[in-house]
Amino acid sequence: MTMTNMNQQNGVTAILLIHCADRKGIIAKVTSFLNEHNGNIIYLEQHVDKQQNVFFMRVEWQLTGFSIPKEKISTIFGEGIAAEYNMHWRLYFSDQKPRMAVFVSKMSHCLYDILSRYQAGEWQVEIPLVISNHEDLAPVAERFGIPFYLFRKNDENKTETEELELKLLQENNIDFVVLARYMQILSSGFIKAYPDRIINIHHSFLPAFPGAKPYHSAYERGVKIMGATSHYVTEQLDAGPIIAQDVTRISHTDSVNNLMRRGQDLEKIVLSRAVYAHINRKILIYNNRTIVFS
Repeated sequence: MTMTNMNQQNGVTAILLIHCADRKGIIAKVTSFLNEHNGNIIYLEQHVDKQQNVFFMRVEWQLTGFSIPKEKISTIFGEGIAAEYNMHWRLYFSDQKPRMAVFVSKMSHCLYDILSRYQAGEWQVEIPLVISNHEDLAPVAERFGIPFYLFRKNDENKTETEELELKLLQENNIDFVVLARYMQILSSGFIKAYPDRIINIHHSFLPAFPGAKPYHSAYERGVKIMGATSHYVTEQLDAGPIIAQDVTRISHTDSVNNLMRRGQDLEKIVLSRAVYAHINRKILIYNNRTIVFS
């Protein structure tokens, strides 16, 4: 069976993410390249940052009938258009499911949401394992048939424990990590092992309401709006590129328990949006900011 015939199976698509200095003719060049090789474009979105003079683009096309064999697309595009325009680019295929590890502590709402979406088939992703520093959520992972690994962590064993965690991630070919209310700060070494591939969620009260009880602090201040933020993890705490955010209005009638309930609802929804965008290759990062395509 030829590679061209293999490309015609299962409706596989190719996804190209590009950024480079803006100049005339980029869109025409890319679309002409795809058209010349019988590629049917099913998605194209572009954005120009006029202040930075940077061009961003996401294009997806069907491989059915595409004349370039799947394994040669990178070479031909890279040596041609990408080199001509000095592009930063990545190529993905829809039949390559990313492998996601979930890190949790004691709070279950985000984990339940992630595993429910996974089990329902909403996401084209594999979840080989759940890692935690507490045993509380082991029954949740077991209920969904996901292996659960416990790594108790403290100041004395943090380096050794993270080395074991990284080894486990490597053994399971993990592509990216989701911190589903994982209440531990990752070391710079861990973060460097997965650059722009660790997704975190937190309440948007930070840094105004830090500490263990942000909802209590917000209640005492009588806040009128609350939210959640999902972002990529960097070495600077809670300052990585933001992927998704949302807010809801509250009032004096909301109790602390109600704030927590509504806040947790937002957290799991915003985290799921960020994970979905990452899985579907809809995010470009530039200068600690994200371009999130629709």
